[in-house]
Amino acid sequence: MPIKKEHVAEVVADASKKMSDPNYSAVLVGGFVQRQTPITQFVSAHEPELGGADAIVNVIFHAALIGECFARGNGRSVRIVSFDDLDRASGGDPLALLEKTQPFLHGFIEENVGEGEARRLLALIALAMDR
Repeated sequence: MPIKKEHVAEVVADASKKMSDPNYSAVLVGGFVQRQTPITQFVSAHEPELGGADAIVNVIFHAALIGECFARGNGRSVRIVSFDDLDRASGGDPLALLEKTQPFLHGFIEENVGEGEARRLLALIALAMDR
């Protein structure tokens, strides 16, 4: 079921307000790393394509926000995504598929993530979360 535009907007608005707290992003990323180890390892394995540690943290930050969108939209936390989930989501063009299945998450990625490989990884992660 597609996540509603309102849920994505709420998550973005909340994140924007909390960004004034210097600990917010560290706590968000740290919590996501602890809960979603396979996603974190998957993103870290793409360090050469992403261009360094800062880019990895940026992707994980946005993945955590996508997880929040799913949590709000589905009324429960996102299950732990496995390597198998990531493998199943990796076929084809993840951005095109996400645009069809989760258009507002696709829009979130397009509006907030500038780098192409980061966008592709985030779309794949969103598809894996959506399974």
